[in-house]
Amino acid sequence: MGFLSVLSFAHKLVSERLQPGDIAVDATAGTGADTLFLARCIGPKGSVFAFDIQEEALQLTRQRLNKEASSEVASVSLHLQSHEDMRGSIPAPYVGKVGAIMFNLGYLPADEADKTIITQPETTIAALNGSLELLRPGGIVTIVLYPGHPGGETEARTVEQWAAAIPQHTAQSILYRNLQRPAAPYLIALERRKPI
Repeated sequence: MGFLSVLSFAHKLVSERLQPGDIAVDATAGTGADTLFLARCIGPKGSVFAFDIQEEALQLTRQRLNKEASSEVASVSLHLQSHEDMRGSIPAPYVGKVGAIMFNLGYLPADEADKTIITQPETTIAALNGSLELLRPGGIVTIVLYPGHPGGETEARTVEQWAAAIPQHTAQSILYRNLQRPAAPYLIALERRKPI
């Protein structure tokens, strides 16, 4: 049977925590796979906010959403901006009420995309700090890391250190990784703790 892929495991963790009508964020829209997944999970009464710094990524996300053409998905708003700025772009009434935030770091995996445009540790950490403010108790952040490309290992190490330093009363974190393949993508997930 085998273990779930990193992306499938991230989707499993998120789907177990989201409810119809929830608010969710795709911090790195890319080709829109996570955006569409979130929109399906929370349904037509929910709201998804998707962010990317590349117009090409938002076009790919828009195309993927348009192919869905279903009344069973959430409304999605696309933002051409860095994930580090998402905290200020989420409407104030939603702060502290977001059910899930997904990060898929690295570069845009489209055939003709510029692979030198990658997520950066500084902006990623700023975005992750903002994520903890946005999440509701019991909400989840998933972070798929790609140590196998230039710059990816540094970012992965930085994110791991950040996650390990989060106080347990703030969030619980896990690591999902293939130990025999150190350059393979892996997952860090954080669940916002409920107030005591």
